[in-house]
Amino acid sequence: MTSTLHTPVAEAVEPRPVAVAPLASLATSRVVPLRRPGQWIATLVVLVLLVNFGQTLFSNPHWEWAKVPEWIFHKSILKGIGLTLQATAIAAVVSFIGGVVVALGRLSRNRFLKTISWGYVWLFRSVPLILILIFLFNLPNLYPSIGIGIPFGPQLAIPTISVDPLALGVIGLSLSEIAYSSEVVRSGILSVDQGQHEAAKALGIPRVRQFMRIVLPQALRSIVPSYVNQVIGLLKASSLLIYVSLLDLFGQVQRLSSTYPTDIIPLLVVATLWYLALTSAISIVQYYVERYYARGARR
Repeated sequence: MTSTLHTPVAEAVEPRPVAVAPLASLATSRVVPLRRPGQWIATLVVLVLLVNFGQTLFSNPHWEWAKVPEWIFHKSILKGIGLTLQATAIAAVVSFIGGVVVALGRLSRNRFLKTISWGYVWLFRSVPLILILIFLFNLPNLYPSIGIGIPFGPQLAIPTISVDPLALGVIGLSLSEIAYSSEVVRSGILSVDQGQHEAAKALGIPRVRQFMRIVLPQALRSIVPSYVNQVIGLLKASSLLIYVSLLDLFGQVQRLSSTYPTDIIPLLVVATLWYLALTSAISIVQYYVERYYARGARR
């Protein structure tokens, strides 16, 4: 008896036609967005809170908004604004230059420079600005004379002279701000691709020119946003200059408040409005500076 081996043969299956919508109907069909009731509810709640805040702010008679126009352009207020801008601008430039120096010290291969730079940052980030200003103001009492010469040996004693309050305030602001700006500059330098450094070295470009023409322009792309935030903080920190007898914007408001005690709230409102205006102006400058240094890079 013989047996026949049958192998299965795949039968051809005809594909089923798939229903495809005509292109004309797809073009005219309307896309219905997904409904998100949570977003509408959150928006409504925030809007109600803002309206209530505005109502209490402008309808409360204790704010005395009618007196604000009398003080907002007062000569003492404008004088204080001038001193605030002057101290902030000088301290911002000095602290940026000092921050670059300290940042390069921290990135240096020299252990001594690296340690000194780290110690500077550690010290002035740990001590509050108000204490730095008070110590500087009392420096003639702490050191009636400064000795120059051999340590623990003969020295030449020089009497400590009194410093102008503006210079004293700028020194205090700069000493504190350098510690923070150096970290901003250091992070910006580290953000530059290592290949840029290697390419500059391969071309034989001097190290100073490498930093000024290749590394720093690219680092500024990430330095500028963070440093402008530091400048805004520096502008607000200038209100502490009253502790070195410098009557900036906040100092003038304090002086006028003691002279006109019934107008304390309007004077504080004036100071708030001016600080808002100054920080907004700095933010506008930040936008154009960022756009300038972001040329050739798409974000």
